Amino acid sequence: MTELRRLFDCIDYQLQQNSLPDMLTAKENGQWKSYSTREVRTLVDQLSAGLLAQGMGMGDGSIEGRDKIALISKNRPEWMILDLAVQQIGAVLTPVYPTIGVIDLEFILNDAKVKTIFVNDEDLFHKVMSVKDRVPTLVNIFTFEHVTNARHWRELLNPADESGIAKVHSIAASIQYEDLATIIYTSGTTGTPKGAMLSHRNILSNVVACMPVFPPGSNLRALSFLPLNHVFERMVTYVYLFRSVPVYYAESLDTIGENLKEVRPNMFTTVPRLLEKVYDRIMAKGAELTGIKRKLFFWAHDLATKFEINKRQGLLYRMQLAIANKLVFSKWREGLGNNILCIVTGGAAAQVRLIRIFTAAGIPIMEGYGLTETSPVISVNRYQVEGRKFGTVGPLIDGVEVKIAEDGEILCKGPNIMIGYYKRPDLTAESIIDGWYHTGDIGMMVDNRFLKITDRKKELFKTSGGKYVAPLPIENKLKESMYVEQVMVVGAEHKFVGALIVPAFPNLKDWARKQGITDLSNEALIRNPRVMQLFKDLVENFNKYFNHVEQIKKFELLPAEWSIETGEMTPKLSVKRKVVMEKYRNAIDRIYQ
Repeated sequence: MTELRRLFDCIDYQLQQNSLPDMLTAKENGQWKSYSTREVRTLVDQLSAGLLAQGMGMGDGSIEGRDKIALISKNRPEWMILDLAVQQIGAVLTPVYPTIGVIDLEFILNDAKVKTIFVNDEDLFHKVMSVKDRVPTLVNIFTFEHVTNARHWRELLNPADESGIAKVHSIAASIQYEDLATIIYTSGTTGTPKGAMLSHRNILSNVVACMPVFPPGSNLRALSFLPLNHVFERMVTYVYLFRSVPVYYAESLDTIGENLKEVRPNMFTTVPRLLEKVYDRIMAKGAELTGIKRKLFFWAHDLATKFEINKRQGLLYRMQLAIANKLVFSKWREGLGNNILCIVTGGAAAQVRLIRIFTAAGIPIMEGYGLTETSPVISVNRYQVEGRKFGTVGPLIDGVEVKIAEDGEILCKGPNIMIGYYKRPDLTAESIIDGWYHTGDIGMMVDNRFLKITDRKKELFKTSGGKYVAPLPIENKLKESMYVEQVMVVGAEHKFVGALIVPAFPNLKDWARKQGITDLSNEALIRNPRVMQLFKDLVENFNKYFNHVEQIKKFELLPAEWSIETGEMTPKLSVKRKVVMEKYRNAIDRIYQ
């Protein structure tokens, strides 16, 4: 793999190694449409030439001199085609979350001095048009879908332009391993977005180190639905492309279930929030069963909660698990398309209990860890069982070093560490000291080999009694309950720990019906004395896992789930603590009255 020097080399590499009829595939007008490796090569070259003809390119080759091209779109073949085309001409792709608010959008387009932007559809076209007058550098807007009064991206393609394509190849040949490849603005849970500058070396070193992590063999197939503007999904896509794994794009988050059955992939990446939703759906189906089928379901589930890897669990347990696999877990796997070899999760902490249960059910979950600034992977649990350990984010990947600072913070060094924050040398100097990137996460090494994350440094808080509390383990434990959808632990500068809890309303409503409760609106339920008692018992039950200082003494139930749309979640589905604290200040005040 040593000859790989740039991310866009993946096309030629695939053409040489194992050219595919379905390199990139998505639904167009309700039908799956595939682009072969050869077709992708042609489209990428033509689009590169079209961008050059529009005056886009690498300028003087400096970071400031390179033209910035923005992209706001759902995952689709055109996303990657544009990414590769922009790289080949030395310009810089700046992808943006489709869910971004207009204030952040305007900030990013101005900060990066974006000249050209590509958008998915009419809605996003109008979103960009609403800020266009306040972005003086923005000249061109192209759309992937056909939109009235907008320029379609295919207008840039000129099949007859051979001299343009020769020019593209000559520029591509000059692009270096250390050159800037992309700027990714981190949505962040605080302040204005900051642009992490990632080079070909940053991301490609990560791609090469992550190749052996995935299942071996050929004829694999992947489904992609995590936003490609997240470096995790984008880096993994390069792993797929260099390994000649066809990539199929889900239509949307709502259609993942159907798309899994149609595509029957061997792997996909996800975030814990979506994994929790899959598990909740499975459990809801199990709860609908009756008689012997119901007993069998919960017996198998109970068996899975005791599963261990890398430990012999006795003949009886193995025999029971084999029966559970045949009768119950085979149906779970069917729901995922029946071909899954592994699921990779990252972006936030996953519940160990879920990883254990899915792995027992023959659906290995490989949890990894990293940040946008680390391109992103620092460590990951391997496909091979000996490279996995429950409760950890796996061994470090090759070439990456970690040391634990005196206060427990994880520091990272390696070819994956970003060039720096765009136009923010001050922030760069704060986060990269003597070559070590300060992650802001607290962790430790287990068995000298596996990295374990224990909390976010900035989320640790002190009670008024001066005791430190790490909210993450408490929140993850509470989310094991079928009645808890989301939870945020509070208590900084207060006498005791409290919690804001969003109930899992579908499950709570089932319970309430059985109790003869008639008013099933969310608002009425959270005020119902019997519901309050249910949650009091539940919290009491979980408190025994924590020391006295960490135990939740009081909580407030909230009537609506937090989401990206309502502003409490980041696009990668992490809770924005500051926003929740502001929005639910009254509820927090009631806890501490």
